[in-house]
Amino acid sequence: MRSSFSIDVVADLKTTLGEGPLWDVEQQLLYWIDSAEGRIFRSTAQGSHIRAWEVGQKIGSMAVCQDGANALVALQNGLWNLDLQTGHLAALVDPEPGLPNNRLNDGKVDRAGRFVFGSMDTLEDSPSGRLYSYSPDGSLAVLDEGITVSNGPCWSPDGRTLYFSDTWTGEIWAYDYDLATGEVANRRTFAHVDTSFGGATDGATVDADGYLWQALVYGGRIIRYAPDGTVDRTIDFPVLKPTSVMFGGPNLDTLFVTSMAKPPLPRFPDDGQLRGSLFAIHGLGVRGVREHRFGA
Repeated sequence: MRSSFSIDVVADLKTTLGEGPLWDVEQQLLYWIDSAEGRIFRSTAQGSHIRAWEVGQKIGSMAVCQDGANALVALQNGLWNLDLQTGHLAALVDPEPGLPNNRLNDGKVDRAGRFVFGSMDTLEDSPSGRLYSYSPDGSLAVLDEGITVSNGPCWSPDGRTLYFSDTWTGEIWAYDYDLATGEVANRRTFAHVDTSFGGATDGATVDADGYLWQALVYGGRIIRYAPDGTVDRTIDFPVLKPTSVMFGGPNLDTLFVTSMAKPPLPRFPDDGQLRGSLFAIHGLGVRGVREHRFGA
């Protein structure tokens, strides 16, 4: 029998494009971003003690570094190191200097401490994006290309299957993932996304049982997929534009969900008063997987 659950507002900051919830187990703190406004936020699981950083340009994703004092941030024009104490930014690498209409987007850290991230076309209509891997030694590798909007990288609990979406394809892909080298192989369709009621794939995470949770942006739903790619559960959400999901809290059993206050392009729908809030879903009866730090 399914457990009952509640959806609560953790922080109503009206983020223009809330994204990338990240629960850091060591600090027991939650990070998330406003991608459009170039801000990073951090709070407790209850939404208290909020701190913010300004990064001066659009941000796609971030990872806490191994030392806990710095963060790796994927900004519009490349990867940077952010000193969390001073706010100082130091450039690391720009993977796409010749593509001014692209920006970096979603990313996460694999079990070996690499940062896997993608890029996207800002108009969301050209397959100019790529999927990259950035290693702690500073090396950069291209894992896939021909992507319009990169989203939802996450791994199976054993770290050997990488899941990833190109938002407007209507599919979630799976790759064989080599933890020793960071290389991918055997891309296949993990799931076909039902977009008949509107919506597209956005941020994703995997729980301890190997089920994939994904935000259906513009469709107002959170979908849980079984390891065989079938839909296991659908949660109707109080806003149309949930953008990403991440398990956190002391027991990794709270699903944090970011949302969007203002769509990036005129063709996308508006939303209700709770738009742009950070939400928490309690009582789902499942636990998440610990996210790793960059370099860890």
